[in-house]
Amino acid sequence: MSRKFILNADDFGMSKAYNRAVLEGYNNGFLSSASLCANGKAFNAAVNEILPECPDLGIGVHLNIIEGKALTKVDMLTNKKGKFNKGFLYLLLNSGNEKFLYQVEQEFRAQIEHILQYTQVDHLDSHVHVHSIPNIFKIVCRLAKEYGIPYVRTQHEEFYIIPCLKKHLSLKYPVNILKVILLNYFSAKNKKVIQENNLRTNDYLLGVGYTGMMDSDAIACGLEELEGDCIAEALIHPCNYLRTKSDQHYNEFLITQDKALEDKIKRLEFEITNYKKMF
Repeated sequence: MSRKFILNADDFGMSKAYNRAVLEGYNNGFLSSASLCANGKAFNAAVNEILPECPDLGIGVHLNIIEGKALTKVDMLTNKKGKFNKGFLYLLLNSGNEKFLYQVEQEFRAQIEHILQYTQVDHLDSHVHVHSIPNIFKIVCRLAKEYGIPYVRTQHEEFYIIPCLKKHLSLKYPVNILKVILLNYFSAKNKKVIQENNLRTNDYLLGVGYTGMMDSDAIACGLEELEGDCIAEALIHPCNYLRTKSDQHYNEFLITQDKALEDKIKRLEFEITNYKKMF
């Protein structure tokens, strides 16, 4: 069987605490991949201090048109100071506008090229899943093909339940389920675009249904639902800085250190790997 599992840290480069989580998750845990924000506040520290210490870490571009400062002039996406100030719904509603799509492509191109100056890239994904929007996804696939980046993340997630009533009573849960439904619909369309461009993608994603509530159970229970050969990616947002006992980003960092979960993944016959090792 060929069952591959990738634990990916989104938001790499956003802050030094995120960077530390990637470093420790890689060196002392089983974090295998990270998605780097070209406009992150700690980008320089990420590429100069963290990447040299993580030679086998898979690296993606975390395309970001949601927060931070743009690398290009894209007035349909930013305020007058050049900072992104639009949400997912705005991006979706404007995804048929040619000027808007041109600006998205220019910004994505700049972010990809910026990261390629420092490291090899094996996949593309995005902040808040904005690249799942079909017209934006077509742009991302075109850029992936142009720059020789073999994988683009898709977001199909199987529905599953973890044994924690508190999480299902949270107001986050019904919102997350709506996200799963929407992203599964988009993924069905987007996987056809992957094939048309001779690119590759993951078969499943874990981390949407339990966004803001991710823990080891969310990964283990999700993987238990998957049968046969597949590539499963779990996305987390780990931060190696505990602000409060309930800090979610720190809890997601703890996933990378969970030896019991690592053993569980292997017992389910998944190989822990990354996109870098699969092309």
